[in-house]
This record gives sequence, structure tokens and C-alpha cells, in this order.
Amino acid sequence: MVWPVPTLKGYCVTGLMAHVCRRGGEVLEMTKNCQVQFQEYFSASGHKIARATLDAQGSLNALTLDMIDALYEQFQQWKNDRTVAVVVLDGAGGKAFCAGGDIRQLHASVIESDFGPNPYGETFFTREYRLDHLIHTFPKPVLCWGSGIVMGGGIGLMAGASHRIVTPTSKLAMPEVSIGLFPDVGGSWILGRMPGRTGLFLGLTGTRINGADALFCGMADRLLESDSLPEVLNLMKSTEWQNSGQANHQALTGLLRALEKQQSVAKVTSPIQEHFEGIQSVTDAETPDEVLKNIRSQHGEWWQRAGDSLEKGCPLTARLVFEQLKRARHLSLADVFRMELGMAVGCLREPNFAEGVRALLLERGSTPAWQPASLEEVKIEDLSPYFSSHWPDGQHPLQDM
Repeated sequence: MVWPVPTLKGYCVTGLMAHVCRRGGEVLEMTKNCQVQFQEYFSASGHKIARATLDAQGSLNALTLDMIDALYEQFQQWKNDRTVAVVVLDGAGGKAFCAGGDIRQLHASVIESDFGPNPYGETFFTREYRLDHLIHTFPKPVLCWGSGIVMGGGIGLMAGASHRIVTPTSKLAMPEVSIGLFPDVGGSWILGRMPGRTGLFLGLTGTRINGADALFCGMADRLLESDSLPEVLNLMKSTEWQNSGQANHQALTGLLRALEKQQSVAKVTSPIQEHFEGIQSVTDAETPDEVLKNIRSQHGEWWQRAGDSLEKGCPLTARLVFEQLKRARHLSLADVFRMELGMAVGCLREPNFAEGVRALLLERGSTPAWQPASLEEVKIEDLSPYFSSHWPDGQHPLQDM
């Protein structure tokens, strides 16, 4: 892959080619059909503000392997560039930050590999998890603008940022139960750190949440107006940044806190917070089928939607959610990603992921033929392919994290 020298300019990455747009303190986007745009701005102190914008608007900025590789390489450069003070990560188009990973290509790779070893799929998940881990551990502040749709792989990118912004248009979810995957990209870490058993409930039902829910669940830090990213960037350009990640973290926090107070965005209600005690009650169970029965005993459309999603979703995924949260409780972040990579490889080699994508996306309206077919039929031994090692000792692809 060809990479430009990171000077004060804007450039875009499309497949295997990088296009320099224009040099100067103020960056202009000039190249069309880019999957990722990289820009750098001067600040008042002479430090650079780096910006990565996902730009695959036709797929709601869904992540491809090329996009993952481009982001990883650029974040590594910015990590080592002493003149970069802060990084901004956002999505183009206004409708979504990132709707997830490119599951159509993953599905194609599963079919091509005939449910055996899958070089493309395994590479995709390995590199995606490396990118997410890099963002989680980045030594400089990273602001993620989580406006619009944020799902699956988008959650993975956003969760690791030091400053996570939601807006009145934010719609977040980890809906993997509907496609026979599981809440990955660090989902074991993210869901396991939510209040009470909220994470278990969201993983089982794939319930979509709003910005207020995200704040309550600890998935976001600030609520700002949907169209205020340019204002945030201008404030960042006028900031006197320092040569200290900690000092710059504090400066960005202060900047965003002041803007949040100034805007005083009217918060919508948080259904998750309103139903918190009910969520605690229905998830006080040992198995997903018990949770479903408990949900069905509740009244109201919100509860019934959650129950429908769990009932129609992949039964094996539901059991995986229980098990992954249990196993991840005392794991480090790196160990969580290592565990989830094994689970992801298991999904590529078992039938449910391919079946879920077929029914949900490729032949919309059809009913997936899950294996096993119901929550009651899933046995603990069915989980073995997802938690067994696929690599010799000491050769895990994420061993060095």
C-alpha cells in the first residue's frame, strides 16, 4: 500500500491508492469515492489535529478490510508523530458513523471456503481486533463522533476512544444475535461493564439504544448537537496543545464539557434507564430461554420488541452471549480480544453466521434455519467449537498484543 508522508495536508485512501488533496493549514476534500479520508490541521500551538473520516456512505460506512488496514497504519503513524496532539474519528454523510463490518464479503468468504479454514475472514477479524485494541490503548486523546447509526464494528471503534460523543440522532446496537454472530469487537468487555445486567440484555436482544441510553450505559461521554462537529474542530484548532497525552486529554475534556454546557442539548428519555429494574429482573436467570420467558411476562411494546428479537435470533448466539460475558469477567482487554477472535473463527466455520446473513440480507424476508433451532435445544457442549483453540500453543494471531 502506498502511503503519503503525513504533513499538513489531506489525503484519502481508496483500495490500494492514496491521493493527496491539497497542502495547507485548512484541508479541502477534493477526491471522491474515498473509503477513508485522512486530514491534518494546524492548531494554535503548532501541534496537529489529525482526523480520520470513514467514507463508504452507500454501506453506511461499513468497515472493509482495506479500511481497517488504512486506519491501523495511519493510527500507528499518528501515534509516533510527536506533532500530533489529538485524533478525531468520524463518519461521512450524516446518516451513520459506522453501521458495522462488511458482512456480505465475510459471508462470501465463508461460502468460498466451504466452512473450513478461511484466510480472508480470519485476517479480517484479526486486523479489526488489532485496530480496536490500538484505539483502546492509544496514548493520545481520540475523539469519536458517534452520530447517526453506530453498530457492530462501529461500536468497536467508538468504545476504545477516550472521548465518545453521541448526538440526538445516535442509534447504537450490537444486533449480532440476528445474524448468528456474537457481540464481538470487544463486546465481552463493553457489555460486561454496563450497569447491572444491562449488557447481557442488550447482547441477547440486540435492542437499539439512543444517545441518552449510551450515556447511562457508559458507552458515551458527552451529548452534543448533531451538526456541531465543525464547531468542535474549530475549538480544537484554537487550543494550545502540549507535548503530553495526559495534558491534552484534560484539555479536550474541558473543551467538550464547556461546549456541552453551552449547548444544553435537550436529552430524550433513556428507555434503558427507565426499564433498568425490569432488565435486572428478567435477566436474573441461568439460560436465554428463561430470560425470554421473563421478558414475555412483561407488558408494553418495548418489552415485546426485545422478546421478538431474542426469539427470532440465533439460539446459539444467545447462549454464546451468556458464556462470553461469564468468561470475560476477569480477563484483560487483550485476553478478551484473543478469546473473541477464537469465537469469530468458530462462527466462520459453523453454519449459523452464513445462514443468518443469507436470511437477513441476501434473501430478505426468509426465515433462517438456525442450528439448533430453538433456545431450549442449545446444549453447553454446542459451544465447544467457539472456545477451543484454533492455533498451536504460542501461535495465536494476537499473542503479541
